Amino acid sequence: MKIKESLFTRRRFLNALLGGWFASLLAVFVYPIVKFVFPPYSEPDRVDLPLAEYSDMSPNTVRNFPWGNKPGILKKNDDGTLSAFVAVCTHLDCNVTYLPDQRKFFCACHDGWYDEKGLNIGGPPPRPLRSLQVFITEDKIEILKSGEGSNEKTL
Repeated sequence: MKIKESLFTRRRFLNALLGGWFASLLAVFVYPIVKFVFPPYSEPDRVDLPLAEYSDMSPNTVRNFPWGNKPGILKKNDDGTLSAFVAVCTHLDCNVTYLPDQRKFFCACHDGWYDEKGLNIGGPPPRPLRSLQVFITEDKIEILKSGEGSNEKTL
């Protein structure tokens, strides 16, 4: 059976196809810009960790903890104090690891190095690791965004 009149003309079909392609292309370029300007997450102001899980740390060791959608590192220093850092490189936000035998933080993405206090000492990182404040109460470890004061507390 042959239809006498078509629902779409060729011109209308091609215009719709071209308009859909253009809208898709525009969305591919606009979406990352919107995500950059309006991030989908917010960094927490504080994280509470159970003291029982972290009290058995020996000196010069680290434990990871979640800091929003990024990793955090809690480090026990030789003098018994705790230091906390956001465990992402300040170069391109790659995760960093702690190498206890060298007493340094290492970013494997572009060979970035930080000393045990989080200061950048080699590679492309432009700034030190972001430090966090540590407060210890009777049953928990409170980790807060850095402000004034020290980021080290005795366990």
